[in-house]
Amino acid sequence: MESDLRSIGELARASGLTVSALRFYDRSGVLIPAFVDPVTGYRWYTDEQVAPARLVAGLRRVGMPLAEITAAVRHRREPAVIGRLLDGHLRRLEAGLADARRELSRVRTLLDPEEPMTTRLALSPADLAAAVDAVRFAVGDDPDLPMLAGVLFDVADDGLRLVATDRHRLAVARSDGAPVGPPVRALAPVTFVDEVRALLESAAGGTPQAHLTVTGSTVTVSVGDRSASAAGLPYDFPDYGRLLRDASSGAPTRRVPVDVPALRETLADGRAPVVVREHGGVRHEVTALGLDDQGELRILGDDDLAVDEPGLLRVGVNREYLLEALAAGGRGQLVLELDGPITPLAIRRPDDEDAFSILMPIRL
Repeated sequence: MESDLRSIGELARASGLTVSALRFYDRSGVLIPAFVDPVTGYRWYTDEQVAPARLVAGLRRVGMPLAEITAAVRHRREPAVIGRLLDGHLRRLEAGLADARRELSRVRTLLDPEEPMTTRLALSPADLAAAVDAVRFAVGDDPDLPMLAGVLFDVADDGLRLVATDRHRLAVARSDGAPVGPPVRALAPVTFVDEVRALLESAAGGTPQAHLTVTGSTVTVSVGDRSASAAGLPYDFPDYGRLLRDASSGAPTRRVPVDVPALRETLADGRAPVVVREHGGVRHEVTALGLDDQGELRILGDDDLAVDEPGLLRVGVNREYLLEALAAGGRGQLVLELDGPITPLAIRRPDDEDAFSILMPIRL
């Protein structure tokens, strides 16, 4: 039999993978040898395994995660699936490059603090107010984590992103604009963010533009003849781009549209089942979400969770956090993305992919 097969070294030369990489992908279930000698343990492969091995080598070179390489090999004869995987990974690479450019710009500022750079951006007051509302609920208040006690103002080529997180949830919103100056990030204290929101509210309907200026670590928002200004917090905000990529790697199992007022009313008036879980000696009210036979959202109770059926889609989140995220969505309908009990729950606006929040799951 071995004369009709390729040794692991031959496949390594034909594919561009190293022998150690082929052993790793065997253990991972990605490229399993056609035959393993029971005496010597040598691995042998067929000619038909050369093409998938070359596919793995190419995806490995561009840094695709193992789970997606596995999916690409499994679906290599399905162009639509492969296309989605490649497009998703390319978006992550582009986002990572944008993150790197912003970080290098920040490093240059640190190396030359005597000449702070200025970036200016004109924004719609209504859009900026909506962005603040979409992230304000997720600001942290833990004194041991001061880097989470504000909102990140992240100015890139396509406008402004506001980001807030307290480790248990993360919220992102964007306001379109064309910045003048280099990409910049500033971590604004929450008191300043609230002042800006009040400023925008007072100018509702009367001022066509709000102006954001970031000079060094100072952030200023002007609306008409009024302005608010603050020094940015002297902490490094977490790499939210990496957090988002980790939290949303691959397509979600289900995207479920929900009527926000109806769901909030159900959660708030006590009609929905509440599951109590204890963490660190503290009891938490948990909302357990699943799907009914028609694929619509269903709130589960302890009796439902006691049914152990393989393949059931369930995710538990803090009830109050879910209510706050729904309120921050600010629309009649949102889309919940569910992907299982250990994957964060994503809450998106159906008409705005740049405004969403992520809630960390709670073990059911």
